[in-house]
Amino acid sequence: MQEEVINIKSVSKVFKTEKGQCIQALNSVSLRIKENDFICVVGPSGCGKSTLLRITAGLEQASSGHVLYRGSLVTRPDRRLGMVFQEYSLLPWRTVLDNVGLGLEFAGKPVKYCREIAFKYLELVGLENFASSYPYELSGGMRQRVAIARALANDPDVLLMDEPFGALDAHTRIILQKELLNIWEANRKTIVFVTHSVDEAIYLSDRIVVMSAGPGSIKEIIDVNMPRPRDRANPAYGKLSARILDMLEEEVASQGKNHKQYRREVI
Repeated sequence: MQEEVINIKSVSKVFKTEKGQCIQALNSVSLRIKENDFICVVGPSGCGKSTLLRITAGLEQASSGHVLYRGSLVTRPDRRLGMVFQEYSLLPWRTVLDNVGLGLEFAGKPVKYCREIAFKYLELVGLENFASSYPYELSGGMRQRVAIARALANDPDVLLMDEPFGALDAHTRIILQKELLNIWEANRKTIVFVTHSVDEAIYLSDRIVVMSAGPGSIKEIIDVNMPRPRDRANPAYGKLSARILDMLEEEVASQGKNHKQYRREVI
C-alpha cells in the first residue's frame, strides 16, 4: 500500500487587493497524494491552480485549512518539496553547471560535491555537454531542462511543477513530456504538475484533478487508466480528452454567468 505523502485539508485562500477588496482564490480544497503519484491539476484560468501549488510548497499561507507533508504541517519552504516554475529563474551570470548546483551550495555542501551532483543531473536531462555554457546560450527547452535538473539535484521527495512547459513550442513540449516521464520512472519522485493543457495532463499523469472556476475547488478527480507510453491516437485518449474539455467548458460558462449576476447585483 502506498504511503500518503501530501494531505491538503480544506484549504481556502483569500487575497486582499490594494483597495481592500477580498478575492477568494480557493474554496475548501482537499486532496491526498500518495508516494510516487504523478498528479496533474487542470482548470480554467484564474481557478487557483498555481496558488494551490504555492501553498503546498510553503511559499504562501492558506487563509484556512492546511497542508501536511508526511504528517507534518507545511508552514514554509522545505528542500524536500522541490519547485519548478514556468519561468526558468536561472542566474544569467552563472554557468549551467553552477546553476544546477545552486541549491546544494545554499545547503552548505562542499564545492566539489555540488559540481559532481550537478553534473550527474545534467547527464540525466541530456545537457552534460553544455555544463560550461551560460543560460543565454541555450534554447527555451534547454533552459527548462536545466531548471528541472536544478530541482532534482536537491533530491526532493516531491516535485511541484507550475506549468513548466507552458512557454515552449509544441514540438519541444512533447519532447520534454517524454523526458519528464523517463526521469520520473528512473527516480520515482512524487510529482504534482499544474497545466492548462488537457492533452498534457492525460499523457503524463496517473490522476487528473479537475478544478472548478474561481474560487477554485475540486470538481472531479479522474484516474487515467491507460498504460504508458500513451498513444494519442487511442480512442480512449480522445474520449477522456473530450470529457475533460466539456467539464472545463461548463466551468467557464458558469463563471461567465456568475460574473454577469455579480454585475447586475452591483449595478
